[in-house]
Amino acid sequence: MTTDLTTTKRGFHFGDIRKMFGGNGTSSLRQFGILGSLIVIIALFEILTLLRNGPNGATLTPGNLINVINQYSFILILAIGMVMVIIMGHIDLSVGSVAAFTGIIVAKAMADWNLPWPLAILLGLGVGALVGAWQGFWVAYVGVPAFIVTLAGMLFFRGAQQFIGDAQTIPVPKGFQVIGTGYLPEVGLPLNFNVLTMLLALLAVAWLVFWEIRTRRIQHKMGSDSAPVWVSVVKVVLLSVVVLAAAWMFATGRPGTSFPVPGLILLALVIIYSFVTRNTVFGRHIYAVGGNRQAARLSGVKDRWVDFFVMMNMSMMAALAGMIFVARSQASGPNDGTGWELDAIASVFIGGAAVAGGIGTVVGSIIGGLVMAFLNNGLALLGQGSDVVSMIKGLVLLLAVGIDVWNKQQGRPSLIGFMMRRSARQQDPATATFEPNKTYQAPPVDKTSGK
Repeated sequence: MTTDLTTTKRGFHFGDIRKMFGGNGTSSLRQFGILGSLIVIIALFEILTLLRNGPNGATLTPGNLINVINQYSFILILAIGMVMVIIMGHIDLSVGSVAAFTGIIVAKAMADWNLPWPLAILLGLGVGALVGAWQGFWVAYVGVPAFIVTLAGMLFFRGAQQFIGDAQTIPVPKGFQVIGTGYLPEVGLPLNFNVLTMLLALLAVAWLVFWEIRTRRIQHKMGSDSAPVWVSVVKVVLLSVVVLAAAWMFATGRPGTSFPVPGLILLALVIIYSFVTRNTVFGRHIYAVGGNRQAARLSGVKDRWVDFFVMMNMSMMAALAGMIFVARSQASGPNDGTGWELDAIASVFIGGAAVAGGIGTVVGSIIGGLVMAFLNNGLALLGQGSDVVSMIKGLVLLLAVGIDVWNKQQGRPSLIGFMMRRSARQQDPATATFEPNKTYQAPPVDKTSGK
């Protein structure tokens, strides 16, 4: 005979803090930890750069934040596609070569064929889709491991890029450059900040308030456990302050700048892919196949179809990233895309994805990518060379994944999971132990079964 215990929480619980930053799963807990790491890294580099360079050379200045978005937006876009690949248990080593291959084709199309730049962007996305379909076919329907398929793709498309471009630099027109170097325009009002940037921030704050109210209503209707009201209020206030402060820095930068167009594209992709992975059938199938392919197949999930479209989507994201980079560089060159796949993979794993697949989120990957971005940026502001930057990035990746894997091998939760263990016990009555601050209620007796 088993006895279930229903708990009634009283007073403050550390689990409420966990709910403030999202989710109940392992991935969300790791995101909580890496978000804290991101805050620490930014604060540390802010102090160090202030001491070394003064106020104008610090990390948290409008010009530097704009540079971070412009310089690393394409890596963050790659991370959005890569997290879906890694959740599926695959890896894609070809994204840098595919990005460079697409970039040279688009540049040649505009330079040699006089193709208008809007059509050139559609051409680039089409090239990415064809490349992804080719690689997805080998992975999904032939059964070749994605590691081998994309390694072959990395070699082939790198060679194809250099063959098509003849190792030359091909410039792109001004209109095309907007997707890599553009900013939100001014609206003509006599103000000392960019109005559209602040309007975008206010819309983001309104969305945060709406989403939190909607989430609490859904939890109430379903009868699920929800955090206290003060948790929701504090979460919304903190996030709103961060959004408004960041927007103000973007809006008050040097004349002619505001929130960058690559940042707008990245923001739109984060919203779309977060919704797809969390709220659609296709998104649930990705996690199902990544978590247990055989069980998902027995449940009716078409795992080959999911493999195919995830690989195709990754190449389309690589094509978009390549075009943004070419637009920012104002030309396509023979060395474009070198090492991008490593930064994208590192961003995903640092952001909480599991090596074995089945775990990971878009937001977590963006946070992991921002960790890498601010590491690169902060070390550059401190005058460190590429050798030091590369060594530190390697150590960060190794520690982020190694600590979590080691803890799992020892039968322990991750570091953040250890901090949250008490909350986990509250959610799983089967593993709960008696605690004097809880009120326990016996379950109702089922008279029909005699239990």
